[in-house]
Amino acid sequence: MSGAEAAFVVGLISGVISIIEATKTIYDAAKDAKGQPEAFRQVHARLVLVIAILDRARERAKMVDETTLEALEPILELCKAKAENLNKIFQKVIRKDDDKWYDRYKKALSTLGKEYKVECLMEEILKDIQVLVCERLMGTATDAQVKEIQEAIKEMNEMPSSLQDEAGSVTQNHQGRGNNNANTSRGAQHNGTGDLYHNEIKGDAHFGSNPTFNNYAAPERLETPPNPSIVIPFSRDTDFVERGVLLDQINQKCAVLGSRIALVGLGGVGKSQLAIEYAYRTRDRSPETWVFWVHASNAARFEQSFRDIANCIKLSGRQNPKANIFQLVRDWLCNDRKGEWVLILDNVDDASFLVEAQSALQDGQTNGIDSGSLQPLVSYLPHCPNGSILITTRSRNTALKLVEQRNTIAVGPMSKRDALTLFENKLRGHDGCDDTTELAAELEFMPLAIVQAATYVCQRAPRYSVREYLQDFRKSCRKRTSLLNYEGEQLRRDREAKNSIMITWQISFNHIREIRPSASDLLSLMSFFDRQGIPEALLQSRSDQRNLQQDQKENNDDSFVHVDASYSDDDVDGTSQSSMSDGFEDDILTLRNYSFISINLDGTTFEMHGLVQLATRKWLEAHGQQERWKQQFIRNLCADFPTGEYENWVNCQALFPHAQSAAAQQPVDQDSLIDWTSILYKAAWYAWRMGNGMEAEKMSLQAAKVRKRILGQEHNDTLNTDHPSTLTSMANLASTYRNQGRWDAAEELDVQVMETSKKKLGADHPDTLTSMANLASTYSNQGRWDAAEELFVQVMETRKKKLGTDHPNTLTSMANLAATYRDQGRWDAAEELQVQVMETRKKKLGADHPSTLNSMANLASTYRNQGRWDAAEELEVQVMETRKKKLGADHPDTLNSMANLASTYRNQGRWDAAEELFVQVMETRKKKLGADHPSTLNSMANLALTYSNQGRWDAAEGLFVQVMETRKKKLGADHPSTLNSMANLASTYRNQGRWDAAEELDVQVMETSKKKLGADHPDTLNSMANLAHTWKCHNRDAEALGLISSCLALSTGKLGAGHPNTLAHTQTYNFWKMEGSHIS
Repeated sequence: MSGAEAAFVVGLISGVISIIEATKTIYDAAKDAKGQPEAFRQVHARLVLVIAILDRARERAKMVDETTLEALEPILELCKAKAENLNKIFQKVIRKDDDKWYDRYKKALSTLGKEYKVECLMEEILKDIQVLVCERLMGTATDAQVKEIQEAIKEMNEMPSSLQDEAGSVTQNHQGRGNNNANTSRGAQHNGTGDLYHNEIKGDAHFGSNPTFNNYAAPERLETPPNPSIVIPFSRDTDFVERGVLLDQINQKCAVLGSRIALVGLGGVGKSQLAIEYAYRTRDRSPETWVFWVHASNAARFEQSFRDIANCIKLSGRQNPKANIFQLVRDWLCNDRKGEWVLILDNVDDASFLVEAQSALQDGQTNGIDSGSLQPLVSYLPHCPNGSILITTRSRNTALKLVEQRNTIAVGPMSKRDALTLFENKLRGHDGCDDTTELAAELEFMPLAIVQAATYVCQRAPRYSVREYLQDFRKSCRKRTSLLNYEGEQLRRDREAKNSIMITWQISFNHIREIRPSASDLLSLMSFFDRQGIPEALLQSRSDQRNLQQDQKENNDDSFVHVDASYSDDDVDGTSQSSMSDGFEDDILTLRNYSFISINLDGTTFEMHGLVQLATRKWLEAHGQQERWKQQFIRNLCADFPTGEYENWVNCQALFPHAQSAAAQQPVDQDSLIDWTSILYKAAWYAWRMGNGMEAEKMSLQAAKVRKRILGQEHNDTLNTDHPSTLTSMANLASTYRNQGRWDAAEELDVQVMETSKKKLGADHPDTLTSMANLASTYSNQGRWDAAEELFVQVMETRKKKLGTDHPNTLTSMANLAATYRDQGRWDAAEELQVQVMETRKKKLGADHPSTLNSMANLASTYRNQGRWDAAEELEVQVMETRKKKLGADHPDTLNSMANLASTYRNQGRWDAAEELFVQVMETRKKKLGADHPSTLNSMANLALTYSNQGRWDAAEGLFVQVMETRKKKLGADHPSTLNSMANLASTYRNQGRWDAAEELDVQVMETSKKKLGADHPDTLNSMANLAHTWKCHNRDAEALGLISSCLALSTGKLGAGHPNTLAHTQTYNFWKMEGSHIS
C-alpha cells in the first residue's frame, strides 16, 4: 500500500467530515428560529449519521490496499463536491434573527438551479456513503447504520419537494379498470413489478375493441452538477521522473486555445505515463479545469469512455437509450460556461475507427443517429477555445490524421540519468549501484522494460538481485526473451495494454503485417543486422530468381508472408525500378511512423533498437520464418563485404559490426553456411589488419571449423575467391596466431596446411609453396632462422624453376630469404638479394609500384643495420615521398616509411627530426587506426625511445607505461610485443637509476620469454643481456658477469659466433671480465 495514496484518501474523508460538521454547526446555531422549512430539519437530522460513518471510514482507509484506495478517490471527490454545495445553501438560507428562510431559499435556487434542493443533495450524499460502506469499505458501518442509510435515502426520495411551487397533486387520466396512481414525489413512480421509470397499468385498459397500454417514462431527475474534477482511471505515480523538457513541451503546446497535441513513440516508451502526470499537474495548477481520460484503442472503448464522461458530469439525457452520447458530450464540451477542459485520448494506434463513418457502435447501438448517416467519431472531438486534446499513439501516421505535424511530440527512450532515477525509485531500496547502470543500458533506457525488470527483482528479493537479473539477461537470447516476456502487474497501464515490452512491440509488428506486409518483411530482414548503421544498399540488395522461387515455395502455406523484402534493380525497366523504389520508401516510412527505425544523418543508413530486433526475431522464430530472413541477411552481406585490403577499409569499417552480428547467428542451410564462412573470413582479414587479433582469431576459427565440417579438411577450391577453401581458412587462422605471438599454434596449423597441400596439390603447386613460405615465417618468428632459411630457399628455387626468375612470387620469396639473412646478421647476403629484387621490380613493375617501394624499404633497413645511415636515409626519403604521392599521406605504407626514416634520424642522433616524424606518425595512426592498434603502439614506443635518447626520461616512461598496459590488455601479458614494451620500460628505469624497478621488469621479461619462446630464442637472449646490464649498474658485478656469460654461450650456439648479437655479447663479457680483473 502506498503511504502517499492512503494519506490522500484520508485527507479527502477528513475534508468531507469538516464540511458536513460546518453545515451542522450553521443549523445548530439557528435551529429554534422561526421560518425554517421542514426539509432543512430532516436533512440536518441525518448529518450526524454521515459524520459517524465517515469517521470510521477514515480509520479504515489507513489499512486497505492501493487498488481500493484508487476506487475510493472518485467517490469521495464527488461526495465532497455535494457536501460543499449543501453547505453553500445552508450559508445562504439559514438566519437566526428572521423568518425569511424560504424566500432566501427560493432566491438561492433560482440562481443555482433546482438541482440544489437540500433533499436532492442529501440523497446523493447518502448514496455515496452507501457505496462507500457497502461496496468499497465493507465493515465500516454497522448493520443498523446500513439500514439507517437505506431508510434515509428512501425518506429523502419520497419527501415532498422543499420548493412549494413544485408540491401538490398530479392528475392522471386513466381509462379502464385498475388503479389510478398519482405521483407527488420528485422521482419516478414504481408500482407492482413494473420498471422503475415506467407507470404500470394494471387491468384491461382499452379504447373500443383494441386494448391500449400507456407507459409513461418519468422525466430524468435533475442532478447536482459536480464541480470540475479529474476523471482518470489511474492514480498518480509518485515515482514519476521528469524526463527533461517533455512535460514543458506538452504544457506549452496544450496552453494554446483549442490545441490538439499528439505524443508519438514506440510502445513502452512512456507516453501514457507522461499523459497521466500531465493530467494531475493540470489539476494541481488549475483546479477549475476538467480532465477527462478516453480509452481510444477501439470504437467500443471510445464509446464507453464517452458514457463515463457523461455520467461523471451528470449530463442530462444520457440515460435515454436513443440519445447520441457523442453529441451530448460534444455539446457539453463546446459550452464555454462549463469551464475549461483537457481530453486525453490514450492508445490511438489505429485512427480508422475515428476518421471513418460509423455504421454501428457498442452492443449494436447507434446512439440515436440513423445507421446510414453516422458521422465519423472524430467529428465529436470539438475544436473550441475552452479545451485541448492530448493524444498518445505509436503511429506517426495516425497522429497526423488527428493533429498538425508541428503539434506532434516525439517520445524516445529515457536519458541515462532519468532511466537510473526511475530504476532506483522502482527498486525501492533493493541493491543496484553499478549493476543498475549496466542493466539500464542493456534495456536501452526503455521505461516499460525498466519497470518490468524492477518489478521482477522486487518480487523475488531478497533471494534475487539486480546483478543476478543482469547475469541472466546476458546469458542467452532465450533467457533475455523470457525476462522481457514477464508480465508483472502495472497499476498505470490500460487493462488492454500488455505489461511485457516484447509482446507490446509484437502487437505493433502484427498490425504492420496487416496494413503493409512488405514493411514487416523489411523489418524482419533488418532485425538480423547490427542495430546501428544498417546500410540501405544491403536492404535493397540483389536476390536471384532461385532464392525468390525458394522463398515462394517455402512460404506457400503461410498466407501472411509477403513474397520478398529485397528490391532488386536487376532486369527491370525504368518504370518498375521507380515502383520498387517507391515501395521501399513507403516501407521505410511505415516503420519510421511506428518508431521501429530511425534514419541517420547520412540519409542512407538506419538504426533500430536492439530489443526491438530481438522481439522481431523471436516472432519470426515462433512463426517458422527465422531461417528464411537470416539466410537473406547473410546472402546480402556476403555479396557486399569486401576483402581486408587497405582500399576496402572504409567499406569494411561500415560493415564490420554487421559481420559480428552474422558471426553470432549461424544459419542451418548448407549453402548459407558457405556464405557465412566467407563473411567471417573477410571480416577476420580486416580485423587482423586493424590489429584486432582476438576478433580475427575468433572469426577465423569459426570459419575454419564449419568449412572443415562441410567440405572436409583437404578441400581447396582455388577457383572461388569469394568462398575460401578449408585450407585457406586454416592458413588464415595460423596467420592470426602468428600475429598474436602464438607461434607454436601457428606452426602446428602451418605444417598441417603444407602437408595436406603437398598431398592434394603437389609439392610445386603455388598454394603449396605459399604454405611453405608461411611456415618459414613462423620459424623466423621463433628464432629458428636455419629452418626458415631452408624452407625459403626451397620455395625460391622452385618458383624460379616453375615461374621464372622475375615472376612477382619468385621475387617475394627472394625478399623473404633476404629478411632471414638480415635476422641472421648476414647483411651482405641480405643486401645482395634485396638489390636484385629491387632492380627486377623496377624493371618489371616500375619504380613507383608498391612492391618496388617495399623492396627499397627492405634494402634501406639492411643499410640501417649496417650503420650506413646516409644510404638508408636516401632510400627511405625516396620511398616516403613516392608513397605520399601514390597512396596518400595517411596510408599505412606511407606511415611505415615515415617511421623508418625517423628511426634512421634517431640512429644519426638527429633526435628533433626523429621526434617530429614519430609524433606525426603516431597522431595519424591514432586517428586512422585507433589508439590501441598495434601500429599505433609501435609508433608510441618509437617516440618514447627518442625521448630516452634525448634524456627526457619522464616523458619516455609515461609513453612506455601506456604502451605496456595497452598491450597487456589487447595482446596478453606474455605476447612478444608486450614483453618488448616491458623491456623498454625497464631500460628507462635503468637510465633513471631506479635499479630495483628495472630488475623486477627484466626478471619478469626473461622468465616469461624462456617459458614462452625458449631459453635460446634471440628475444630471450636479449632479455638476459638486459638483466645483466641492470645488475652491473647496481654493482652486482659477479651476478652480471655470470649471466652475460650464459647469454654468450647460448647465443654462440643458437646464432653463431659471427652474429652481431653474439659479437655484442662477447664484447660486453670481455670488457666486464677485464674490468673485474683490473679492480681485483
